[in-house]
Amino acid sequence: MGARSAAIFGQCSQATYPRPYDNASHKAQVRGFEHSAMREFFRSCAAKTARRAIVAVVPAAFGVVAAFPGQAAAQTAFTLPAPPFSVPFLPSVSGNWIVMIGVSGASRPDFEGTNHTKFTPVPIFAIRRPGTVDQFRSPRDNASIAIVDFGDFRAGPVGKFVTSRKASRYPELSGLADVNAAFELGGFVEYFPVDWFRVRNETRQGLGGHHGIVSDFSADFIVPVFGGLTVSAGPRFTLETAKAVSPYFSIDTVHAMATGLPVFDAKGGAHSVGVGAQLSYRINPKWEVHSYVEYDRLLGDAAKSPIVTVRGSTNQTTFGVGASYSFDVKVQ
Repeated sequence: MGARSAAIFGQCSQATYPRPYDNASHKAQVRGFEHSAMREFFRSCAAKTARRAIVAVVPAAFGVVAAFPGQAAAQTAFTLPAPPFSVPFLPSVSGNWIVMIGVSGASRPDFEGTNHTKFTPVPIFAIRRPGTVDQFRSPRDNASIAIVDFGDFRAGPVGKFVTSRKASRYPELSGLADVNAAFELGGFVEYFPVDWFRVRNETRQGLGGHHGIVSDFSADFIVPVFGGLTVSAGPRFTLETAKAVSPYFSIDTVHAMATGLPVFDAKGGAHSVGVGAQLSYRINPKWEVHSYVEYDRLLGDAAKSPIVTVRGSTNQTTFGVGASYSFDVKVQ
C-alpha cells in the first residue's frame, strides 16, 4: 500500500459513528444499526478513496511524472565551470539557470510553398534565469538563451536550422536547383506588458543555403484555464530580404528551360502572415506537454513565384504535439 493510500485509509479509520446503549432490550436494534452504520462508513471511505485516487492518477496519465518525482525540482542537475571571459555591458553568466529541452513531432509542409506535408521531429531548447515567471513558449519560438531577463522583458541570442531542399526528392521541383541547409543566427526580444499577453521578435542572419535576413514577429494571448492547463493564440508576421527569398523562389533562365516555368526574380519584403494556437499542460515545475496548430499564408514574391502558383500552395499549415523538461544548471 502506497503512502497516499495509507493516508487516505488512516483518515477513514479515525471516523466515528454513534453507538446505541448496549443492553438486552436493544440488542436487535443495535445489530441493525451497526450493519447500516458500517455500510455507510465503508461507502464514505471508498468514495473518498476513489476521488483522491482519480486526482492522483490524472497527472500520471501523461506517463512521465512517476519517472521524475517532484523532489528533484529543488536540485541542481549540473554545475559548470566559470566562463573564461565576460562581455562588457552584459549580465554575468555565472549563477543559476533553468534549461528547457524537449521535442515535438510536427506534420508540416515538406518545404516552404509546397502543398505536401511530412512528419518531422522539432527540437525544443531554451535557457532562462530562475526566479522569473514560468516561461511561456510558443511553437514558433526557436532555440534561444535569455541572457537579459527582467521577468517581463527578455532578450538574447537565437538560432534556427533550415533543412536542405533537394530537387530530386520532389516531382514539383524537378529541373530546379538544390538549396543547401542553412543556419540562421541572430537575436530575440520578448515583452509581457501584462501576464496574459506576450510579443516577441526574432531577427536572424542566414548562413549556408541563404545569406538573407529573416525577421519573425509574433503575439500571443495566454489564458490559464484551470490547474496547469493553458490556451494561447495570436497573430504571426514575417519579413525577409531578397537574399533569404531568392534561393527558394527565383527561377533563372537555365532552370526555366528545364522546368517549363517562366523566369522569375523573387525580391524581399513581407513574406507571410498567419495565426497560431496552442494547448499546453504543465504537469509539474519540470514537465510540460502541448499540442498546437500554426497557419501561414505566403505573401509578396514568395506567393507570386511560379513554384507556388503552378506547383505549390500559398497556404502552409503545421500540426504538432510535444513535451519539454526543465532542469537547473549552475555556472560558477
